[in-house]
Amino acid sequence: MDMTLLAGLAVIHIVALMSPGPDFAIIVKMATQQTRLTALYCALGIAVAILIHTFLSLMGISVMIQQSHVAFMAVQLIGSSYLAWMGYGALKSAITSIISKRRNSDMPSMQQNVAKAALISSLKGFKIGLYTNLLNPKALIFFITLFSVLITPQVNYQTKIAATVLLFVLSLAWFSLLALILSKPRVQQKLLAANTIIDLLVGVIFIAVAVTIANNIIHQIISQ
Repeated sequence: MDMTLLAGLAVIHIVALMSPGPDFAIIVKMATQQTRLTALYCALGIAVAILIHTFLSLMGISVMIQQSHVAFMAVQLIGSSYLAWMGYGALKSAITSIISKRRNSDMPSMQQNVAKAALISSLKGFKIGLYTNLLNPKALIFFITLFSVLITPQVNYQTKIAATVLLFVLSLAWFSLLALILSKPRVQQKLLAANTIIDLLVGVIFIAVAVTIANNIIHQIISQ
């Protein structure tokens, strides 16, 4: 087992996990606006999606998808559409909250009622985490690049299995830690007034990524 390779893979992945993006944004939203269990399931969903990306990359399926113009175009279209839809939902929630604040002077109780009404199931939290990472074409490209450089055909199966487990564990640990910290009652209470801002930021991040992907699609079509 190549411990040096695994260490390098771990460092790169940890940096990627901590970088702002759709995964980070959705965990913040879930942990501050939903129950702790739902946030943890969302973290599990992201980790499972990363596990799937890792498996697809190791099997060479991700490379096949990228090399197929039609398949990669379809992945990008589906991914950008999902991210845009999620971004729209977050922005809509933020705008609705802003309008409600202007119409209602009893803000603390109203916000709590809205929060309770908007609670989702743990399973839905898992699906949101899963789809947010799995349908993000940037995640697909990241893992293709990462494994193309570090996991060469010469790497033995023990190292590949260890790498798969390592990335899953690191992902689950990081996002679960965020979920646990941000879902504390005191933290949620302090961030209650910032829910509108969180929704705005999440919406902007998701839509920005979706627009970037859409722009790449347009360039691919023009360059043909």
